[in-house]
Amino acid sequence: MKVLMGLLMWCVLAVGLVGAHCGRWQPKAPRHGFQGKSSSDSDPKYTEEEAAKFYDDYDAQAALFLTKETLALWAYDSNITDHNLQKKLAASAETAKYTKESWSKLIKFPWKDFSDPELKRKFKLSSVLGNAALSEEDYNKLQSIVGEMSAIYSKAKICSYQDKSKCDLSLEPELTELLMKSRDPEELRHIWIEWRRNSGEKVKEQYKEYVALSNKAAIMNNFDNAAALWLNNYESDEFRDQIGELWHQLKPLYQQLHAYVRRHLRIKYGDGVVKAKGPIPAHLLGNMWAQTWGNIADFMLPYPERQSTDVTPNMIKQGYTAERMFKLSEEFFTSLNLSAMPEMFWDKSILEKPNDGRELVCHASAWDFYDRKDFRIKQCTRINQEDLYTAHHEMGHVQYFLQYKHQPIVFRTGANDGFHEAIGDVMSLSVSTPKHLRTIGLLEGKLKIGFLQSKRKVKKILQRSRQKRTRRLHTRPRSTTCSPLRWTKSLSCPSLTNWTCGAGTSLKEKLPLKTTTATSGN
Repeated sequence: MKVLMGLLMWCVLAVGLVGAHCGRWQPKAPRHGFQGKSSSDSDPKYTEEEAAKFYDDYDAQAALFLTKETLALWAYDSNITDHNLQKKLAASAETAKYTKESWSKLIKFPWKDFSDPELKRKFKLSSVLGNAALSEEDYNKLQSIVGEMSAIYSKAKICSYQDKSKCDLSLEPELTELLMKSRDPEELRHIWIEWRRNSGEKVKEQYKEYVALSNKAAIMNNFDNAAALWLNNYESDEFRDQIGELWHQLKPLYQQLHAYVRRHLRIKYGDGVVKAKGPIPAHLLGNMWAQTWGNIADFMLPYPERQSTDVTPNMIKQGYTAERMFKLSEEFFTSLNLSAMPEMFWDKSILEKPNDGRELVCHASAWDFYDRKDFRIKQCTRINQEDLYTAHHEMGHVQYFLQYKHQPIVFRTGANDGFHEAIGDVMSLSVSTPKHLRTIGLLEGKLKIGFLQSKRKVKKILQRSRQKRTRRLHTRPRSTTCSPLRWTKSLSCPSLTNWTCGAGTSLKEKLPLKTTTATSGN
């Protein structure tokens, strides 16, 4: 249990790295939204007893609005059309209006002086209004911008490197599979560059507006900027220091892993593609974001004579389907005395990419519809080991939903922005052991002892370090570099025309993965 809790806390810090910030910015007081009235200046009718009644009513109504909004969001993400976008924006605007009206009443209560700690925390968390603080016009504009960026990202297509007349390659599944299988460095570079040109570059102007409106909303919540608002979710003034310490502990191990992978990539592709020193060209790592390295295991792992722990061939041989992968995941959770998926989950989830020609957001995601009975997963599942682990990861989110479904709305979320992901990652780690894979019939043979077992362990450690379930390790330095750059260049910068804020050059020099090939073509 101590090992599990230690792993969980490591994951919480690791996946929460997006909150990291370097530079000289310091938050100004107040840091925690609107504090409410004190008991000395509040109307006598705003008693703690009345506050409890008010909050119960607010919570019940908020659930109805959130259910309606989430249904509209699901409809849009599952079928990206202008009609569904307008319905999503309308539902979001209704929720924001209700939240804002309720908030104006909520902050009249002197919640800082409440004796009930749970009620006090409900009011404290609800006192931060978020984006709903914006005017109706600005809020609708922000939601429209987010919708536009999501649509551009999800609909992005590029032309084939091999056949320039074939220009219908999407991220899922075509580009993802090409990055997994191709060993032509020029094709990989083409995919990396062109997908970003057709996604990231096309949202540049919208993103600037998004940053401006996000900062405006944060200021209206009594924060300096959106960076401060995001960091506030972790409820720790030492969060950035904790991240720095975590990276300090992991750096020696990462440097060895990085050098090992770089050497094998250099052997594979030559000095002209991979230098003996310096960063690794990110497009060579088998994944669109260089976050999972398991797809290059075929020429990377030591002891090639030893059995591979990649169960993809056996999954295909045994006729696995997307539904069977999720049923297997459910069996894993019920074996831990956790809940089976509700029947509605199987009826309404999207576990495979539809073949009816619709555009949708294919990125794997778990959904809570706030009615305590409707929970879903949307995943364009492929029959391979990586997606098997992703299925367990996403169902881990649903298990978390099920465990806190009876809580008030404000508590029906992760303990912080990293905690939900930590839960999913811990579950994925648990199912990836050779022992478990043998138990479910996906890994053959018996575990041998002695020297051969030691060789297998070395191979397994390297393989795990490059797979999605432990991507936190090899993406750590990039996150500790890019996240501060992101905070500094956008959400903390006073000017949208100069997003360096004195940090750009030094941070860029620290990147362990070379991404300039994807952004400049040089």
